Amino acid sequence: MKQYVLTIYQPDGDPPPAEDLEPIMRDLNAVKDEMKAAGVWVFSGGLHPPSTATVVKANGTETLVTDGPYIEGKEHVGGFTIIQVPDLDAALEWGDKLARAIRLLPIEVRPFVDESEG
Repeated sequence: MKQYVLTIYQPDGDPPPAEDLEPIMRDLNAVKDEMKAAGVWVFSGGLHPPSTATVVKANGTETLVTDGPYIEGKEHVGGFTIIQVPDLDAALEWGDKLARAIRLLPIEVRPFVDESEG
């Protein structure tokens, strides 16, 4: 079984109003429950906005610490889910379910490097 990260990208700015967000969160929790029931869910989490990020960068003997995201952009990672499934096709099926639950936001499906791959 291989692990995949399903990354949720969302636009910068304020979150949608509660009346729009409530059904999305309900559907998102339903997919998470389905993943757990299927035994593929490893863990998931939402992230605070990019303004809460801190970047730590080593430069020779010094370390530079800066506030804010590493890359400025119109979209950012809003959350992720780690799943463990047999193959990419299965991961894509879960990515599709997640995308449908969240609606218009893109989901990136990417495998973790297997330590046996060298």
